[in-house]
Amino acid sequence: MKILVCISNVPDTTSKINFTADNKEFDKNGVQFVINPWDEYALTRAIELKEAKGGTVTVLNVGEADAEPNIRKALAIGADDAIRVNANPKDAFFVAQQITAVAKENNYDMILMGKESIDYNGSQVHNMVGEMLGIPSIVPAFKLDLVDDNTAVLEREIEGGKEVVEVKLPFIASAQQPMSEPRIPNMRGIMTARTKPLAVREPVGADVKADYVNFSKPEKKSGVKMIDPENAGDLIKLLRNEAKVL
Repeated sequence: MKILVCISNVPDTTSKINFTADNKEFDKNGVQFVINPWDEYALTRAIELKEAKGGTVTVLNVGEADAEPNIRKALAIGADDAIRVNANPKDAFFVAQQITAVAKENNYDMILMGKESIDYNGSQVHNMVGEMLGIPSIVPAFKLDLVDDNTAVLEREIEGGKEVVEVKLPFIASAQQPMSEPRIPNMRGIMTARTKPLAVREPVGADVKADYVNFSKPEKKSGVKMIDPENAGDLIKLLRNEAKVL
């Protein structure tokens, strides 16, 4: 079984976020990057399936060279090889085109990724790839099991309950907790990751459908105002005039 896991290189949530002076681009200076946490659920589940059923797990990243430390981390966790499409991931459509191009060349049985990236939260790529490849897309799933070599069963949340989906391979799915328990690389994994194949390829000539006009930070939260419980009128004035919720 051949499984492709797509991972994004995203800022750590503890990093201080800044933009360039013209607010046109994200400023990477001083930012720590990590594997997108949602992608780690997909990666770990793929490795679990490989360990149980056999096969290979390939990691794919659409990104620049600074993503390679986290690609190596994915290899240390247990992926067999990796592909990096050497490009700035401009928008969801662009990324979907790159994944589709790789998938068409390698006939994967299953394509997994996180339900969204924690930087842009678009949650679009998996459905685009499914449409481009003409295969089922199940999103987001919190459980994934194989029935046999040709069939999988997934569970996903729906309004007021859950939905159980049986699907023939190949398919694409996005992952969310608790699909698996993300793993921390051990020393042996870190050592072997250094020699595992990491292929770098150039992007296909895909169109970009969206452009970013500018970025801005949310307004800083104002301080807490304490109101004497005997002065309910002051509270009402603040809710009406400042919070504007009345």
